[in-house]
Amino acid sequence: MSALWTCPMHPEVEADRAGDCPKCGMSLERMMSPASAAKFTCPMHPEVESDAPGDCPQCGMALERVFAPAATQYTCPMHPEIVSDVPGDCPICGMALEPVIATIAEEDNSELKSMTRRFWVSLVLSLPVFLIAMGDMLPGQPVSAVLSTTARPWVEFALATPVVLWGAWPFFVRAYRSVVNRHLNMFTLIGLGVAVAYGYSVVAVMWPDIFPAAFRDHHGNVGVYFEAAAVIVTLVLLGQVLELRARSQTSAAIKALLGLAPKLARRITEAGEEDVAIEAIHAGDQLRIRPGEKVPVDGRVVDGRSSVDESMVTGEPLPVEKSAGAAVVGGTVNGTGMLVMEAEKVGADTLLSRIVQMVADAQRSRAPIQKLADTVAGYFVPAVILIAILTFIAWAIWGPAPAMTYALINAIAVLIIACPCALGLATPISIMVATGRGAAMGVLFKNAEAVELMRKVDTLVVDKTGTLTLGKPEVAAFQAAEGQNDQDLLRLVASLEQASEHPLSAAIVAYAKEQGVELDKVGEFNSITGKGVRGTVDGRSVAVGNRALMEELRVEVASFAGRADQRREQGETAMFIAVDERIAGIVSVADPIKESTFDAIKRLQKDNVSIIMLTGDNATTAQSVAKRLGLDEVIADVLPDQKLAAIRKLQDEGRIVAMAGDGVNDAPALAQAHVGIAMGTGTDVAMESAAVTLVKGDLRGISVARALSRATMRNIKQNLFFAFAYNALGIPIAAGLLYPVFGLLLSPMIAAAAMSFSSVSVITNALRLRGFEASDAD
Repeated sequence: MSALWTCPMHPEVEADRAGDCPKCGMSLERMMSPASAAKFTCPMHPEVESDAPGDCPQCGMALERVFAPAATQYTCPMHPEIVSDVPGDCPICGMALEPVIATIAEEDNSELKSMTRRFWVSLVLSLPVFLIAMGDMLPGQPVSAVLSTTARPWVEFALATPVVLWGAWPFFVRAYRSVVNRHLNMFTLIGLGVAVAYGYSVVAVMWPDIFPAAFRDHHGNVGVYFEAAAVIVTLVLLGQVLELRARSQTSAAIKALLGLAPKLARRITEAGEEDVAIEAIHAGDQLRIRPGEKVPVDGRVVDGRSSVDESMVTGEPLPVEKSAGAAVVGGTVNGTGMLVMEAEKVGADTLLSRIVQMVADAQRSRAPIQKLADTVAGYFVPAVILIAILTFIAWAIWGPAPAMTYALINAIAVLIIACPCALGLATPISIMVATGRGAAMGVLFKNAEAVELMRKVDTLVVDKTGTLTLGKPEVAAFQAAEGQNDQDLLRLVASLEQASEHPLSAAIVAYAKEQGVELDKVGEFNSITGKGVRGTVDGRSVAVGNRALMEELRVEVASFAGRADQRREQGETAMFIAVDERIAGIVSVADPIKESTFDAIKRLQKDNVSIIMLTGDNATTAQSVAKRLGLDEVIADVLPDQKLAAIRKLQDEGRIVAMAGDGVNDAPALAQAHVGIAMGTGTDVAMESAAVTLVKGDLRGISVARALSRATMRNIKQNLFFAFAYNALGIPIAAGLLYPVFGLLLSPMIAAAAMSFSSVSVITNALRLRGFEASDAD
């Protein structure tokens, strides 16, 4: 059997099953077959591309798979090694080849699995090392009662060695690559710090006699730092697991989008009708779409009448009437009628596929906040190494006897006090506390980048339906003609509408129930596509619909035409009511603005944020809503790709853009914006595409997110100050600059204590974010 698995570090290692590399211990990764070949890129450096998984040569982060719609390929169900670009027969067994349905869900996530396994093993081994090293600080010195001072370092050595040599191996590999590629980063610091702490401790255990008396405790033992090395590795592994888990969710939006497309379609041929895989459809094929089914691909209706739910594309909840000649979009949902369509765009050319591609491209177009730490590390690491080297040279030349021992110990003290634990914690610990606090307040941040950028946003682009409005049609007005009883007329209208599945009908029925109206049975019900409904209720002829329906029934509507136009100017859908072929009133349905929206808009505009409505709804309705809210600009009648283009145009103008939306049609724009903001009341696709989710769908959460962003970035800068302040004070002392005057040397034990204290300071400062309140946003 040909190899299916290989090591990313040692491609010559191949296996026919999953496992670990016998050379480096890394998890083997699935080899890409011709049908599943993929590209990989770095989320921080999109210009880095690779044909195989691995690590970024610049920052050391694991490369992510790039999604791109691929041409349909075919394989034999009996012989999967047979792959063809065209349908046909298997050359081995003669069976018809079947289309390969690729899915991102099949993507191997060995990096996350490997890091998770390394983290748990390291945690189990690091805890006892930490307890042994620190346990004697407790009353009664419980560790000394169990382990002698001679045996204790050896136990720590035995427990810490697997953590450092196995758990931290990927970090050493990345640190090595950073040196070879001349792109020093956080992994350089981590690899250096862990190696020095562990290496120094190994020397102290195995060759303690080389250390002078000044570096021994009152028992004559040399201090070891196995707990520092093990704990650093475990903490960094935890950070990697959390990061990889979050990054693995970036493909969830694409998976959700792919799930919108049906897997099968009913194709009409001369021999009859057959169900075929969506990949087998070609342009020109005629397809039957039955009631309730999804439209398989983009095309045009050739026969039949029905209403189609196109909220996936437009974001609007009202179905669109379709008849011969009308365009239909793959992934939208057919209503109660039967349609026959001709396929025009298939595969990667469909609107849904283009939306998927836009989401994938936009997700890869940004760099996260950790790039700041890497930039700092690029200068900090060589500076520390240079200081350590100069320290060693100075002590070796001018130091007292034994000069080489003093030179070695002081150089190691410099490297230990410069250990990157505090620097590495400075950003993630603040982000962790901030995201937790935000979640408690109904604001979910997906990543650190969103926390950083929210405070910089100067332009907010908002969808209308479901974002500014509730996204649920409600009766806005019900007006009866003179001589008509309001309750009786409402009973007739709602009784008629209960037989319809249209969202407007559901709104009218709900309104009647709220008014306590009892509904009657409907007879001779008839739904006229594009016009309205009619039927008999309690022996009376009732019709509800637009002017075209009234004209068909020869009902004069002049007395209510003006009132109907006024309702439409306010963004409502107005319908005439006729009873026994005479005008009886009008009913208008609207999507009401959320009560919280007015306050949210005022807060954001006060915070100097420009607000632009970007909607697929018609211009009249959009302008009506925008005027009531006092928005700065309106862009209406736009499709998903046009929304994306609008966001890019604003970004090209130099604006920092946030996009708030709730529908599938908003997904590309949410992913392209500097910060995508999804309503928690909206679709899963929108939430997966966005970097921030407002759990309650309340736009006031944006003000909270901006205030929390400002507080968090202040906190991160304070943490970086603490991290570098200890180094600025400790490194000169560790190098021995005070020795000529005060005779003071910084023992590596004290250096480790100072390093730990800097981490405690960073953590304590970050925990202050737990006190953030919503009132801070005002």
